[in-house]
Amino acid sequence: MSAAEAEEVRSFWQELGLPGLIDVHTHFMPDRVMDKVWAYFDSAGPLTGQPWPITYRDAEQQRVDRLREFGVRAFTSMLYPHKPGMAAWLNAWSADFAARTPDCLHTATLYPEPDAVRYVGEAVERGAKVFKAHVQVGAYDPTDPLLDGVWGLLAETGTPVVTHCGSGPAPGKHTGPGPIAAVLARHPRLRLVVAHLGLPEYGDFLDLAERYEGVHLDTTMVFTPFTERTAPFPVEERPRLRALGDRVLFGSDYPNIPYPYVDALRALTTLELGDDWLRAVCHRNAERLFSAPPGALGDLAQQGQQVRVERRCCRDEGG
Repeated sequence: MSAAEAEEVRSFWQELGLPGLIDVHTHFMPDRVMDKVWAYFDSAGPLTGQPWPITYRDAEQQRVDRLREFGVRAFTSMLYPHKPGMAAWLNAWSADFAARTPDCLHTATLYPEPDAVRYVGEAVERGAKVFKAHVQVGAYDPTDPLLDGVWGLLAETGTPVVTHCGSGPAPGKHTGPGPIAAVLARHPRLRLVVAHLGLPEYGDFLDLAERYEGVHLDTTMVFTPFTERTAPFPVEERPRLRALGDRVLFGSDYPNIPYPYVDALRALTTLELGDDWLRAVCHRNAERLFSAPPGALGDLAQQGQQVRVERRCCRDEGG
């Protein structure tokens, strides 16, 4: 990492008067899983129409140190399964990662399978602050009955879930606004963070954010020159984005981005939505979301209610 790169990132948030950045969409996962993810992006050209080189293909500790040098005060370990029997194993890894990386928001994941409510409940009780649901990679229907109890548990505990449900970079069988809208209709208190602003169905996901107060949007990869070439954000939607400024969150997709980290920050300034909007997006909204008490969007007591789930010893192995 060059000193100039770190200095430019730090100057961005310092000039806004912020104490640093909160990045809600960064990836840390077991090495063998990350290697497979990188291999996918190495061959993603035919899917996306342009090469996808990994800019920060470094060892885990180097990646953590770089975020700290950038002044990222809190980040996530977005990870996701692509088959049954994998999520609980990933959750065990991410709990350990969070324990040894205190500036990482304890992240967990899920998959439609019979024991999903059990291991999601266990992760919440162990302190998970955010979940990742990847509808595209997991190739599952978010309305699957096996997930109904999971969405209910996350809604009841007020635990945010970052969900890749848009159809970019390539559509899946269950991507797009329809399936996740059905989940929200059943669980309207769900704190759903739509990854990538729902790329490329931006307007439809703005509609959902306007309809449900728990719906947030993350900026991951949107507005950058890389994404604007294939899925430009409509200029006419910027007023709606400004109006939803208290529910837009900065995300980067670090380390799996095909450009420097600072490009994501530069891209936000091109929107010309003002410094207050940038302060909210880059720090304050996430700070509020992840410190809000359970049930703040519903009728649970302010102290919060713990969802009790019978504990069993987890012996799942992933792959």
